[in-house]
Amino acid sequence: MNPDENTQYDVTILRPAIRKEDVALRGRQLTPAELARVKKALRTLHSLEIMATNVYRFQITGKRDEMDQEMIRAMCNEQTHISDFLLRLYEYGLSPSPFRWAWWIVGFVFGFGSRMLGQKAMLKTGIWLESKAVHHYGELLSAAPWDEATRTTLEKDRADEVGHINTWKKYLAQMNA
Repeated sequence: MNPDENTQYDVTILRPAIRKEDVALRGRQLTPAELARVKKALRTLHSLEIMATNVYRFQITGKRDEMDQEMIRAMCNEQTHISDFLLRLYEYGLSPSPFRWAWWIVGFVFGFGSRMLGQKAMLKTGIWLESKAVHHYGELLSAAPWDEATRTTLEKDRADEVGHINTWKKYLAQMNA
């Protein structure tokens, strides 16, 4: 997916509603090999979203300006993605990676480090991070036999990452103008 490509998902919705009937036990028909692929993909996405949340969390400066507002929005949206993949892991009878704490630290390093280097570094870090996420989503969408609801979640979360790229590119262009 090209970051400039239109999408069918509304990326202004930061936290889509989840109703009781949306939660289901999934993957009972999967072979052990297919379930292993689901596990690897969902654990990867869950861990990377923990990192992304912390990048934005530690880029928030407290200046209470437009840029901080966008960082807060991005953080909120990434927290939704963490919940999305945690929910899916449990629906498939799986659990998150025991090493997810390491991704929390990586997010802190990228977030706080780029904040110390200034707004341009923060924006460039966001663009780089989200571009990697879009690439990962693309690979993981075809990595496992997803049911329709999980595929929709993956596609929506990927579209959100494209929205973040476009936002950070807009701010970077304004700074360079």
